[in-house]
Amino acid sequence: MTVRTRFAPSPTGFMHLGGVRTALYAYLFAKQNNGQFILRIEDTDQERYVPGATEVIYDTLRACGLNWDEGPDIGGPVGPYVQSERKATYMPYAKQLIASGHAYYCFCTKEELEARREAVEAAGGTWKYDKHCLHLSQEEIQAKLDAGVPYTIRMNAPTEGETSYHDTVFGDMTFQNSEAMDDMVLIKQDGMPTYNFANVIDDHLMGITHVMRGMEYLSSTPRYNYLYNALGWEIPTYIHLPTVMRDATHKLSKRDGDAFYSDFIDKGYLTEALVNYLALVGWNPGDDREFFTLPELVEAFDVNRLSKSPGIFDVDKLRWFNAEYIRRMSPERYLELATPWFDQVLGGKNIDYRRLAELMQKRTEIFSQVPDMVRFLAELPDYTAELFDNPKMKVTPASAAEALALCGPVLEAVPEGEWNGEVLYDRLNEAIAAAGQKKRPVLWSLAAALAGQQNTPGGATDIACLLGKAETLRRLGVGANRLQNA
Repeated sequence: MTVRTRFAPSPTGFMHLGGVRTALYAYLFAKQNNGQFILRIEDTDQERYVPGATEVIYDTLRACGLNWDEGPDIGGPVGPYVQSERKATYMPYAKQLIASGHAYYCFCTKEELEARREAVEAAGGTWKYDKHCLHLSQEEIQAKLDAGVPYTIRMNAPTEGETSYHDTVFGDMTFQNSEAMDDMVLIKQDGMPTYNFANVIDDHLMGITHVMRGMEYLSSTPRYNYLYNALGWEIPTYIHLPTVMRDATHKLSKRDGDAFYSDFIDKGYLTEALVNYLALVGWNPGDDREFFTLPELVEAFDVNRLSKSPGIFDVDKLRWFNAEYIRRMSPERYLELATPWFDQVLGGKNIDYRRLAELMQKRTEIFSQVPDMVRFLAELPDYTAELFDNPKMKVTPASAAEALALCGPVLEAVPEGEWNGEVLYDRLNEAIAAAGQKKRPVLWSLAAALAGQQNTPGGATDIACLLGKAETLRRLGVGANRLQNA
């Protein structure tokens, strides 16, 4: 048997992290077993369709390296791979189910259904469709069809007994039909199939052998199995996946900005770090490894090590992962990725990006930090003499004033042609030693004056080199004046 998995998202907006992880696991499982990974777009709910969302799906999966073997844009032997383009496929199977007694026409209007639902709920009950139209005679049904009365097609679900099936992650599952089953709509009034019906038909026709989806579908699976059995089809292997959660009680949410893949990319997270971390949210490799390339994940992935418990998406842990990926990348790669973030605040300034990148790489956890960390290079922040009050560095405003008075003439004497880190460091060290001062507090005071802040991505000479001689001396003068007037 050739393993065939599928990822079947609906084009309703951005890609949820839970969806990205489902696609990742389906891809890993297929590739590990030398199988095929199929992309199918499930757009039967046209009211929720968002223009451009299909392209977002394509772009996200490709960015993550999850390239599909068959799909809407590349075709394949069982296309089309967009459900709205398969509309004519579903009705014959619905009518086959009607003929066998597993489905029936329903002519109830929305108003009639709402009235009956309200009556049941008013009496303290829970509404399910009451099989009202199941009892219509063939003559009544044909008369309504001939008259063009709008209809849906509903599944004729059993009301007694139980349904059992095996799930790879959760084991043997048993549900009471009275609770898990209902006469769900298979074909809507517009002739489009519902999600529940279409995915059964498509999974079978596309030869999907292993269905990987969220654990929220555990209780819906008896309905799908009823349809498989009614149509005489083999039931696929189920692999239900643990939910991705923000913490033990909260799901990822759009409001908190942690639900979608794009949320994290926009914040400056790396796709490879995000994919690596997502793989570990609900799965573990059985050893202490944490860092994997995509090919390494293919080799290591084991569905038997999927957890039954919800996977906690720890943003702090992701941030750590991202920082590690940044530290491990080449300087050239870091410069390439950091440049757009530098440009946000330094565009048009004569700043040596390559040297700045060397200083920033080990200090960067996510790229969205970068603009604020380098903003001082574009414009000296407003500050008071309190900036220089730093007991940890053993610096006071008074000692800082002395330090700047010491450094000013030294820097003034360095020619423009010799303005580099090595020369500046040597000249300052000589002057500090000659004055009998300690190097660390003096250089810290100089760095604070040049940056207008206590924490900087480099030392005093690093900042001076980035700013150039004229701007360095100007800022040194600003600092001296503020300390003098304090």
